[in-house]
Amino acid sequence: MKLAPPSSSPWLDPATYWASLDAATAELDPPFGVLSVEALAHNAHDMLARANGTTIRVASKSVRVRGVVDAVLALPGYAGVLAYTLPEALWLADSVADVVVGYPTAHRAALRSLATSKKLASRVTLMVDSVEHLDLIDSVLTAGKREPIRVAIELDAAWQSRVLGYLGVHRSPVRTVEQATALARAIVARPGFELVGMMAYESQVAGVVNRPKGKPLLARTVDYVQKNSTAELRERRGAVVDAVRQIADLEFVNGGGTGSLERTAADPSVTEIAAGSGLFGPHLFDDYSHFSPAPAASFALTVVRKPKPTMATLLGGGWIASGPPAADRSPRLAWPEGLDYVRREGAGEVQSPVTGIAAAALTVGDRVWLRHTKAGELSEHLDEFVLVEGGRIVGTVPTYRGEGKAFL
Repeated sequence: MKLAPPSSSPWLDPATYWASLDAATAELDPPFGVLSVEALAHNAHDMLARANGTTIRVASKSVRVRGVVDAVLALPGYAGVLAYTLPEALWLADSVADVVVGYPTAHRAALRSLATSKKLASRVTLMVDSVEHLDLIDSVLTAGKREPIRVAIELDAAWQSRVLGYLGVHRSPVRTVEQATALARAIVARPGFELVGMMAYESQVAGVVNRPKGKPLLARTVDYVQKNSTAELRERRGAVVDAVRQIADLEFVNGGGTGSLERTAADPSVTEIAAGSGLFGPHLFDDYSHFSPAPAASFALTVVRKPKPTMATLLGGGWIASGPPAADRSPRLAWPEGLDYVRREGAGEVQSPVTGIAAAALTVGDRVWLRHTKAGELSEHLDEFVLVEGGRIVGTVPTYRGEGKAFL
């Protein structure tokens, strides 16, 4: 799969776009997933433009398709993978030379495999935020009995607002220059470890839409949070990175995500940005003011019932995304337009009744197209994606699940 910049943007005309995908896959039986190669290519190149020259490390949890990861890494401007578990990182590191695990690990078998392989130990970097992580690694194999382990320190990137409180995800306990340098000195002084990087994920900027539909007051609040959080983190992250660089020769400083590419790229202390969700363009990313990803990934379900003339029932549909339970965690009914879930049932495990203007026209055997809320989680429900390009199927690509892998 080659991701050349597309010459057109058919997704801007929903009727044409979904009709084209429907026609291309007419012989397939749902449920199945589709990747529009043109839309995927558009998203990949748009992300590079937004990053403005800062390298993008592919966040694999937001893809979970090796063929897509490989195709994106073939583009200049992308380099390395941010994995989400150590077993996944070891699997990817067989062919990818630079894999950072974005979360601490306590997987002893995987640690043993990493520590006893010169190739893997040179390609994989672990994330730590406490001395206890070092203790755990040493408990598996002590320094004299293993390869040196590459590690990176994660910095808490949340904004602690005097008015709004703690804004961001609860990750690392390391927040200040003093905390970061204390951990850095402990790593450098400890045999068998190499401090090679730092990471700080500003989720309150990268993962929160700033133009939620019908909520102007919330939009202004989010703008306020993101502006002030970005300023605070730029100053604090810069000070921490400068201090840690006096202790260790850092190879990378990772930050940001799909929603913050521009802001994170403007931080001089950051050398690379982790991003992946923007490649697939899930509906979680529809409501940003500064970018509009194409709906590259979608899936189709079949109408199997007509409980009443104004209603249609889909087989399946309950592919609910992680996060706070709410309506926006359900797949979005993308096409035909004018469909809604039944409020008291929602997207169900084996059936999803839908209503709305378009429901009356649906008959048994018809298809409905949906988009998942989050990017990589869709791959956990599919063995493969069908690749559609130029209005026809050009191949398939297996997901992690299709390759027999379930890492988390």
